[in-house]
Amino acid sequence: MDEQALLGLNPNADADFRQRALAYFEQLKVSQDAWQVCAEALAQSIYSDDHIKFFCFQVLEHQIKFKYSELTEVQQQLIRETLITWLQAQMLNPQPEKTFIRNKAAQVFALLFVTEYLTKWPKFFFDILSVVDLNPQGVDMYLRILMAVDAELVDRDVVHTSEEARRNTLLKDTMREQCIPSLVESWYQILQNYQYNNSELTCQCLEVVGAYVSWIDLSLIANERFINMLLGHMSVEVLREEACDCLFEIVNKGMDPIDKTKLVESLCQVLQSAGLFSIDQEDDVDFLARFSKLVNGMGQALIASWTKLVKNGDIKSAQDTLQAIEAKVALMLQLLIHEDDDISSNIIGFCYDYLHILKQLSALSDQQKANVEAIMLAVMKKLTYDEEYNFENEGEDEAMFVEYRKQLKLLLDRLAQVSPELLLASVRRVFNTTLQNWQTTRFMEVEVAIRLLYMLAEALPVSHGAHFSGDVTKATALQDMMRTLVTSGVSAYQHTSVTLEFFETVVRYEKFFAVEPQHIPTVLMAFLDHRGLRHTSPKVRSRTAYLFSRFVKSLNKQMNPFIEDVLNRIQDLLELSPPENGYQALLSSDDQLFIYETAGVLIVNSEYSAERKQVLMRNLLTPLMEKFKVLLEKLMMAQDEDRQMALADCLNHAVGFASRTSKAFSNKQTVKQCGCSEVYLDCLQTFLPALSCPLQKEVLRSGVRTFLHRMIICLEEEVLPFIPSASEHMLKDCEAKDLQEFIPLINQITAKFKTQVSPFLQQMFMPLLHAIFEVLLLPAEENDQSAALEKQMLRRSYFAFLQTVTGSGMSEVIANQGAQNVERVLFTVIQGAVDYPDPIAQKTCFIILSKLVELWGGKDGPVGFADFVYKHIVPACFLAPLKQTFDLADAQTVLALSECAVTLKTIHLKRGPECIQYLQQEYLPSLQVAPEIIQEFCQALQQPDAKVFKNYLKVFFQRAKP
Repeated sequence: MDEQALLGLNPNADADFRQRALAYFEQLKVSQDAWQVCAEALAQSIYSDDHIKFFCFQVLEHQIKFKYSELTEVQQQLIRETLITWLQAQMLNPQPEKTFIRNKAAQVFALLFVTEYLTKWPKFFFDILSVVDLNPQGVDMYLRILMAVDAELVDRDVVHTSEEARRNTLLKDTMREQCIPSLVESWYQILQNYQYNNSELTCQCLEVVGAYVSWIDLSLIANERFINMLLGHMSVEVLREEACDCLFEIVNKGMDPIDKTKLVESLCQVLQSAGLFSIDQEDDVDFLARFSKLVNGMGQALIASWTKLVKNGDIKSAQDTLQAIEAKVALMLQLLIHEDDDISSNIIGFCYDYLHILKQLSALSDQQKANVEAIMLAVMKKLTYDEEYNFENEGEDEAMFVEYRKQLKLLLDRLAQVSPELLLASVRRVFNTTLQNWQTTRFMEVEVAIRLLYMLAEALPVSHGAHFSGDVTKATALQDMMRTLVTSGVSAYQHTSVTLEFFETVVRYEKFFAVEPQHIPTVLMAFLDHRGLRHTSPKVRSRTAYLFSRFVKSLNKQMNPFIEDVLNRIQDLLELSPPENGYQALLSSDDQLFIYETAGVLIVNSEYSAERKQVLMRNLLTPLMEKFKVLLEKLMMAQDEDRQMALADCLNHAVGFASRTSKAFSNKQTVKQCGCSEVYLDCLQTFLPALSCPLQKEVLRSGVRTFLHRMIICLEEEVLPFIPSASEHMLKDCEAKDLQEFIPLINQITAKFKTQVSPFLQQMFMPLLHAIFEVLLLPAEENDQSAALEKQMLRRSYFAFLQTVTGSGMSEVIANQGAQNVERVLFTVIQGAVDYPDPIAQKTCFIILSKLVELWGGKDGPVGFADFVYKHIVPACFLAPLKQTFDLADAQTVLALSECAVTLKTIHLKRGPECIQYLQQEYLPSLQVAPEIIQEFCQALQQPDAKVFKNYLKVFFQRAKP
């Protein structure tokens, strides 16, 4: 071995040595006999360095995994012997190997097992057992090998091919026949031997039993001697967690419902008599979390049995099983209410399924009603934040609590299905009691009271948020609670969680304000003052900005009396934050977008005259325009890169804010009707000069482009005079990404205005194409993935542009570019259809080709086009699908083939019998297609139903490919 290279295996070695070691590993992997050197090193314990031993196992692993079939019988025998010799040596080692080496060795054993058990090494386990006997170091390896074998055969996280899955099934079947009873016996011996003097081996063995129980005969484990031993382990502190998991796996095993009920009941009796059901006397939370999982497993197993028995019509046994379930509810409730959330979380599945049973029963007993109420109280209590929750800096613990809360919400929703009246009454009681004394109540209780009201909206669903009509009892209860919420003054509570919950709930029940509009001013003030948009917490301000915009939108006409007042109060929040360092604005620019949108909505939806709306909109947008001009001048002068970036961002925000205000317009309230066209045209004139700014092009262009997209929708044809100069600027020294983002703008204009923009398109068609071709022809580094991807995306955009032009009935835009240019464009489409392995682009190209054939392929089409059809379009329809890269198993490719079929159908439609003749006599014979297949192809093409030909074409190419 290359000793120098081996030095690099040490994690502390320097980079050069590590690099050399990696290269050496690659070299050994491809070498014919390097594995033998490694095998010898392991068998004879030549190296003491742990990293070298691990390395040797890695080389062997690679050999077994990828090159085993290349070895001779003798060499394969040598690998078997090496592993057994290494195993024998483990028994004599004064110190066991490091864990990572033992795990790697176990993996190599397991790989060899998978490869050889069915053929060369049927005595695999017996050979290992005869070596290890009851030696502790040997047993440790034996158990690790068993876990590695289980991982190879049944690990759900590993994706197996169908071939591997078949092999694994065969391996398990053979093991069940030949060795499982002996393995189970060995586990029993190990447990009996080590349960009192080696907890580590005992736990390892329990883990093996738990893993194998899912796929071996259960009676081998679920019998008196095994279960008694496991139950004994339940009262040994160092063993009970593993014993719990092992029992869980046994309970989880699929079996006959009556037998399952008996098994669970007998387990429960013993666990109960051992005092394990007395939760309050147990303070080991780790054990209780496992125990909770076991009780959950037992509960869900009984419920699964009950469901099967009811389905089978065995009412007597179902009744017995239901009694068994009911008997566990008290224990379930103790675990659900436990102060440790992990313990509580583990029992939620049983709880949820139990409620599902109650939902199916025609009537509930008093005890069942009491259980529902107890679950409800438990959920309400457990939804509460604890003192430790860090609202300002949420970490992993906080994220886990948020997830746990989601599980509790599912329970609450299920409770609502079982007894909506009870849920409503309970929430109302808690809510009213808490809000009566909110000033003296702890924040977490106030938060949860409002949270429960918020959650009722989903637990008791209605269509379109109509919570305040229909069912009178429910509507009255919710209306009373909402009235209390907005009049109690709780919005002033000094805790962010309560503040946020208040605003979330007000917005969720916005329909309340249609019934009692007198409360709108109170809530608006809460939004606008230190409780909301001016709160000390940035998190509250940010969320409130979004909720405020939702609130205002939902109230629509009811906002009329307050519009001017609100616009005045938000004036300072609309200011563009200057790019000066250290300036701390109340809202981030993302939050300001919502405030601008809200301002736009207030103005547009108001009942003011068009003149008044125009004045208000001008007041809103003029400061942005003025600031924009000043900042653009500053940017032109700025020398420092950071300063340039800050200014460009600020300019971009200004454009973004103006864009956002335009979202307020709709088909009913257009820009024209509101008299606002002029303001937005002024904005356009203000923003467009930024396109010719040579600095920070990408940021500025992106903002202005988005604004143009909005204006095309809002201003319609009024925007057209601005498009030519804007396009000219955007095409100057641009890169792939710029073009890719510019093309959708042109597509939008083309699709919307069609022939209106024909002269403009004809004029800019070739400049745009030159810009695209220039970028596509730029040489790129061979391995530059991102450049290749950008080109691919640009190519797609280019074809999408041609598709829009041809699809909008404006083929004359292409036709008028002069014969040479037309030809060049057509060839790029043929190339796109055939040469690039990109099914999305290929599909678009075939759509363009069929459209052009439809428009130009008749007798009166352009001179020479019919020739082009036969020389290039028809061949493209065959050459593309015949390529190796054209994968007919891929969904996108099948769509491309479908468009290819449409192209051929369109050619036949436009050229008639002449097309059939060409295929029969010239083209298909040139591809060496057999005469009978040619006949079949032409018949399929002539079928009136296009679908028939599409299906045929797929089969045709599947047969044609090797």
